[in-house]
Amino acid sequence: MRRRAAALLVSLIALLAAMLPGTPAAAGTVQDYPEFPYAPTTYSEPYRGQFHFSSQSGWMNDPNGLVYANGLYHFFYQHNPHGLAWDTMHWGHATSPDLVHWTQKPMALEPGVHPGTLFSGGGVVDKDNTSGLKTGSLDPMVVFSNTNGVSVFYSNDNGQTFQSYDKGRKVIDIPDESRDPKVFWDAARHRWAMVVWSAQGGNGVNIYTSPNLLDWTFASRFSAPWLFECPDMYPLNLDGNSGQQKWILTSASSQYVVGSFDGRTFSTDWTQPQQMDLGTTYAGGSFYAAETFTNTPDGRTVQMAWQGGNYGSTWTGNATFPATLALVTTPDGPRITRTPVAELSTLASDSRSWKNRTIDTAKSGNLLDGVKADTYELTAQFDVKNATASRFGFDLHLRSDGSADRRVVYDTKAQTLQGKPLKPRNGKVTLRLLVDRGQLELFADGGLYSLSDNAYFDSGADSQGIGLFALDGKVTLDSATFTRLNTSWGTGQSTLLSNLKGPWHASGGAWSDVSGGKRASASGDAFYLSATSAGDATYQGDISLDSARAGGLTFRADASGAGYTANIDTSGVVKLWRPGRDIATYATPIAPGSTHHLKVQTNGDRIRVWLDNGSDPVIDATDGTYTSGVFGANVYSGTATVQNLNTGTGGFTSFPTGRWTPRGGTWTVGPDGLHGRSAGDGFYLSDRTGTDFTYQGDLSVTNGTATGLTFRADASGAGYTANIDTSGVVKLWRPGRDIATYRTTLVEGRTYHLRVQTNGDRIRVWLGNGADPVIDATDGTYASGLFGVNGFAGNTVAQNLTVG
Repeated sequence: MRRRAAALLVSLIALLAAMLPGTPAAAGTVQDYPEFPYAPTTYSEPYRGQFHFSSQSGWMNDPNGLVYANGLYHFFYQHNPHGLAWDTMHWGHATSPDLVHWTQKPMALEPGVHPGTLFSGGGVVDKDNTSGLKTGSLDPMVVFSNTNGVSVFYSNDNGQTFQSYDKGRKVIDIPDESRDPKVFWDAARHRWAMVVWSAQGGNGVNIYTSPNLLDWTFASRFSAPWLFECPDMYPLNLDGNSGQQKWILTSASSQYVVGSFDGRTFSTDWTQPQQMDLGTTYAGGSFYAAETFTNTPDGRTVQMAWQGGNYGSTWTGNATFPATLALVTTPDGPRITRTPVAELSTLASDSRSWKNRTIDTAKSGNLLDGVKADTYELTAQFDVKNATASRFGFDLHLRSDGSADRRVVYDTKAQTLQGKPLKPRNGKVTLRLLVDRGQLELFADGGLYSLSDNAYFDSGADSQGIGLFALDGKVTLDSATFTRLNTSWGTGQSTLLSNLKGPWHASGGAWSDVSGGKRASASGDAFYLSATSAGDATYQGDISLDSARAGGLTFRADASGAGYTANIDTSGVVKLWRPGRDIATYATPIAPGSTHHLKVQTNGDRIRVWLDNGSDPVIDATDGTYTSGVFGANVYSGTATVQNLNTGTGGFTSFPTGRWTPRGGTWTVGPDGLHGRSAGDGFYLSDRTGTDFTYQGDLSVTNGTATGLTFRADASGAGYTANIDTSGVVKLWRPGRDIATYRTTLVEGRTYHLRVQTNGDRIRVWLGNGADPVIDATDGTYASGLFGVNGFAGNTVAQNLTVG
């Protein structure tokens, strides 16, 4: 969001704050990162766009860091999740497989967790790991933010979490007012480049270059009075000819110039910019701060912008529908076209067409009479060579009394559409309208005309008509097509982490998104079922019982949930059951309010069940009733939350032991290992004990302070812990005393191998694969005890634990 005295924007925010309820923005904490404070919604509220993205709740403004990474489009945006007006900025996050079906995700960047001013910025995918930030199998996403300089943040888990590079230190320091870095790949010179808006001597952008996204060199400055904030810069091929590549430089208000870029300097012979969109292009208007995606799989240049004029009871602002950009030759020079992405067709249902009709004022009737719709697309071509009508067009959301919510008008004499110039091409005027509940987008002349607007459409049953009209004469309609567009919401999972394919569906109970996964409230049995089916598989997940009597993993099930379920039951059992029969049970304490990990493995008729990461199954049974079916979850009689529902061999790999027990913090299992979250010290303890041994494992602090290997501990976790601390130390400690420390650089998000060896009072600690221990100390307080994992004030991951 802009930091300037903009009277119009201030008035808008004040109006919204007065009209709509909200709470002051708040910074998050490491322990609740990523936060997900949104109330449930069906996305069906009045004025909520059905195929235009809006935040599940809260305020949104500028698109940020739009990237395609690891099979998904990622849309980040400026966001206040705690109110309906602009306030302390976060980076909101949504993902889509196709640019159409968006799923709200937890916060990407949040104050209190990530340093700096988290204002607008850009992002890239570092496919070649030029930055060296990659830590796993996925390509890292690298995003840029801050003001009066640029800081770097990165994610190695496809946007689930972000780390701050070098504690948020500015990799570029700009003494003047500056913001909105946008980074792009300069393919001709095989390096990165960046444009940053800066007020140095007036409006303009600083251009920087880098080989690795971390070390930047100032290259040049391009100044222009029109070039105010949120710049974007990208190449487009003129008329699709790769031999005629041009570079585009844009401002927040959608003004642009076409020029060239030599790797250091942008230049253009244009003396005035052109306007890309003809809507209200100020902050809070209908088209502002547009940004293009990087790394699209098909090479398209796709753009989305902020529409600030839309709001409802729980949200403020939305994004324009994604549009593909192209550069074409016109008599006035090269111009940009905007065309809705072709994936819009995935929402289409019924369609109707008309051809060769005369629309005449003197004749009563409406060609589109009988067509009722709320969200739809209209395309039409008119022959205006011999038109006598002074004006013609469409009435949108027409009512029986003749009133309508919006009239789209072409003026044949002035040659304008909605008051903006649109000359006929070969005597024809071709229009395309996207009509949503609070959004209206108009395209014409092959995309050379683009106008984004917000319109508060009445979706009542008597307000869904469409009128085709002509005034003071007649006009020929060559063709028209109406296409109903279905909602794009509800196809993905916001907080449920799973490698199972959707769409998911509920069979019984009420299922909602919460920060810990998918929560069910049920009076009897309730199932939440994926679209992934199999016969033999390994399937695992976490179940947190609140008031529920039981909850578990369902597999080999039909669409109603009839199949096998392995659950935990507060009567004191782990149970494998199917409709009509309890196949096997294992007696063990299961307390209300507890979280447990279940793993199921099927092989023909044989079904085995493991509890809480124990080495041996607690159930080993046979039953041949169901041979294949879908995976899902079950909750019975009360509320419970399920998380990390995954098939495959991934999970927490550790030494042979019985059941693990949490002592403080929250502990769950994902495909990459054991995840811990704690405000202070939290422990996850096995039931295996040792005296003298070698204990080792792989540890990382996703965000926060420390994690380590705990040993010779009692049931509360009191014992020794060797940890890695992101303040820059490896530490050996016990309650009440830091026994020894070793100073070294330790980075959030990176995985480190720790090895501990005990021999009586002597305790040695190795970091990585070093030949020599980094700590060699003596302490005789604890002679023997349990093995476990510790996390402190943060989010942590542990994997590959061994004892020898």
